[in-house]
Amino acid sequence: MLSHLVAGQTLYFGDSLFYIVCFLLLMWLIKIFAWKPVTKMMQDRSDKIANDIDSAEKSRTDAASLVAKRQEALNASHAEAQTIVQTAKTNGQQQRDQIVAQAQTDVQTLKATAQKDIAQEREDALANARDDVADLSIEIASKIIQRELNADDQKALIDSYIEGLGKQHES
Repeated sequence: MLSHLVAGQTLYFGDSLFYIVCFLLLMWLIKIFAWKPVTKMMQDRSDKIANDIDSAEKSRTDAASLVAKRQEALNASHAEAQTIVQTAKTNGQQQRDQIVAQAQTDVQTLKATAQKDIAQEREDALANARDDVADLSIEIASKIIQRELNADDQKALIDSYIEGLGKQHES
């Protein structure tokens, strides 16, 4: 291609100048129509990549802070759950103690009432037995001596006899 420029080993100045001007013109056209759009495209791409990196870094830090917040909330909920469980245990223990104490009080009351009822029934039975024995003794004595004894004297005699029997039974 350079063979027609070099004729007999001399270089034509006009052709060289034309090629240099064409080269410079081509370079200038490439600069305007190709180099600027390619440079602009590369700069836009560089800016987009930088923005994507910044956005990814921001997203990462946001995710890390969100993880920390979730962990903190989880720890708080665990602590709250433990507090609720401990409170429930304490309340349950208190209720159990109250129920046991109330049951023991009720048992003691029922026992005392039963003992009083038993003592009263015993007294009533002894009184009825005294009356029956007194009446029977008076009747027997009346038949034996064929006369009527004084009822009050006879009852006093029988009461002292029954008390003596009751003291023998108790011991």
